[in-house]
Amino acid sequence: MTDNKILSPSLAVEIGAIKLKNPMLTASGTFGFGEEFSDFIDLERLGGFIVKGTTLEPREGNAYPRMVETPSGMLNAVGLQNKGVEYFAENIYPRLKDLKTNVLVNVSGAKIVDYVAVAERLASLEAIPAIEVNISCPNVKQGGMAFGTTCDGAAAVTAAVRKAWPRTLIVKLSPNVTSIADIARAVEAEGADSVSLINTLMGMAVDVERRKPCLSTVTGGLSGAAVRPVAVRMVWQTAKAVKIPVIGLGGISCGRDAIEFMLAGARAVQIGTANFIDPQVTVKTIDWMEGWCRRHGVADINEIVGEI
Repeated sequence: MTDNKILSPSLAVEIGAIKLKNPMLTASGTFGFGEEFSDFIDLERLGGFIVKGTTLEPREGNAYPRMVETPSGMLNAVGLQNKGVEYFAENIYPRLKDLKTNVLVNVSGAKIVDYVAVAERLASLEAIPAIEVNISCPNVKQGGMAFGTTCDGAAAVTAAVRKAWPRTLIVKLSPNVTSIADIARAVEAEGADSVSLINTLMGMAVDVERRKPCLSTVTGGLSGAAVRPVAVRMVWQTAKAVKIPVIGLGGISCGRDAIEFMLAGARAVQIGTANFIDPQVTVKTIDWMEGWCRRHGVADINEIVGEI
């Protein structure tokens, strides 16, 4: 360890063709369209943010109740509620396109042709440098995780979207599989520029007074600090299995957590559930990471990626 010899460490990283001023991204579904957080933080301080899951047609999502707090985390079964890609293109994109940060879109669908149609529409929006293809959402009846639990399904979606999307392609992986490294290799082979992991773990909570499930869908996706050790392990395994950059997420709530993921092999990180607890957590994490680099004599944060 070196004492304060690095005055201005570089936090810049690259994911595919995207240059991020720092490794900090936000997890889709926890940050709205970014605008919701603009009263709390300077969005342009982020390496980028990922907007709500976007589908071809509008979706109402699942019935309420669809969120419940759990020990060290939360279960959600929102079900990709959104107004559809056309609404995003016509109404949201014009307000985001001039931000001096990377605005990414999370893409989902019930069928492969849906993913392709959304990607084609987004391809016409020049200020969107990357999409994150969601093959891992456990809260929809069709599509989502159904594609992400087999190598063949993951590869098929990736190959189809790759033909429709000309820029950086990130594929978001499910932890609800036997070998996440095998899924990662499958999407890498079909042209993915990066993988992000993990999405939520399948979970369930029961109201013992009502003797009923807490969620309308019975099961939902577990996120928050409770999943972090699982996420770190899966990032470590995946980073050793593929050559493309890995983006780590799952229970990150501070700079220490973010550095842990990078040491395990993540090139960038996403913060999700912690945004609900502290809307300034992203910029606080950036500051902590910079301070950590100074304290440890790290001139370039890329030096620590995969050190473990």
